[in-house]
Amino acid sequence: MGKKKYYETAKPRETAVLVAVPGYRQTDEQTNEYLDELAFLTETAGAETVKRFIQKLDKPDRATFVGSGKLEEIKAFIQEHATDMVIFDDDLSPSQVRNIERELQVKIVDRSLLILDIFALRAKTAQAHAQVEMAQYQYLLPRLTNLWTHLSKQKGGIGMKGPGETEIETDRRIVRDKISLLRERLKKFEKQNFEQRKARAGVVRVALVGYTNVGKSTIMNLLSKSEVFAENKLFATVDATVRKVVFENVPFLLSDTVGFIRKLPTKLIESFKSTLDEIREADLLMHVVDVSHPSFEDHIAVVNETLKDINAADKPVLLVFNKIDQYLEQREQELKDEGADVRPSIDDLKATYMAKEHAPALFISATNKLNIEELREELLRRVSEIHYERYPNNV
Repeated sequence: MGKKKYYETAKPRETAVLVAVPGYRQTDEQTNEYLDELAFLTETAGAETVKRFIQKLDKPDRATFVGSGKLEEIKAFIQEHATDMVIFDDDLSPSQVRNIERELQVKIVDRSLLILDIFALRAKTAQAHAQVEMAQYQYLLPRLTNLWTHLSKQKGGIGMKGPGETEIETDRRIVRDKISLLRERLKKFEKQNFEQRKARAGVVRVALVGYTNVGKSTIMNLLSKSEVFAENKLFATVDATVRKVVFENVPFLLSDTVGFIRKLPTKLIESFKSTLDEIREADLLMHVVDVSHPSFEDHIAVVNETLKDINAADKPVLLVFNKIDQYLEQREQELKDEGADVRPSIDDLKATYMAKEHAPALFISATNKLNIEELREELLRRVSEIHYERYPNNV
């Protein structure tokens, strides 16, 4: 009997080159932080980053986003290393995608497409699938011509010289029909959600908001003693999850919502309207911040800006700084390193943010369960105030 042959069935991970085109005002530190986030997004989508390219420009090139010299440099690298795709940290126009793809002969992905891809991976419910699908079709519609040229170029040969305008128009009509169908389906989901929220009248509603990957789901699990999916990856939560919580006979509903991110695609915000209604209709927002992240202040600004975009900026907010265990470790290391910038103590941060917000700011570690009792007490105090004021007959 001959030896059994074994074949490798696992697909190799796709490899990616990252490209950023910052303006001259942007610092190198900021650029590297943004590329770190793009690399994390790439990893979350299942690909491996092999190289980063940065070109500072007053404004991106209209035809190829980067200059011709930089494009040649990228081309040389991907040919030498057989790289699968190039990912840009900004949105590209259909013509830019077409021009870059023609030159580099590999898959071109912009920031919106990458985020849409992750949302598609993360969507669990029928509603989330429909929301992501609609955003994908809206993204796809102006790029259909590009897809056809990409297809003809990849295949080559007889019958693949590129379809005429009729085929492209037919495809556009199919996509528009799909968008209409999905819009109708989402209206039904919105109606169901509205009825569910109406049924919850008389109960205070608290929504967890924050930048992606700040630990909202872990906090949700701690406070509601439920098992909501939590993972150290971007957009671990796409579907809104609602749990009933009771503190000292005071009931309230706690919802975990999708994390925000810098340059979140507009189409995605539009598609997730009903999910974001959980935020819009909440009585109190618990804004969770990863205090260990070097750009946590930028993240606070992004979340506040997004809340403004979805008309939820006027809500009362409880500011919760999470991951203080990591922050303290980082600070301790800085104190040991001579010449290193040492970040403020937790007490100094607390004083700064309490003065800024004119309200208590809490500092916790959800993973290590530090100061969770303090969080419960403050949440109970805030929820009780709203409950007795709003529902005096429901005491």
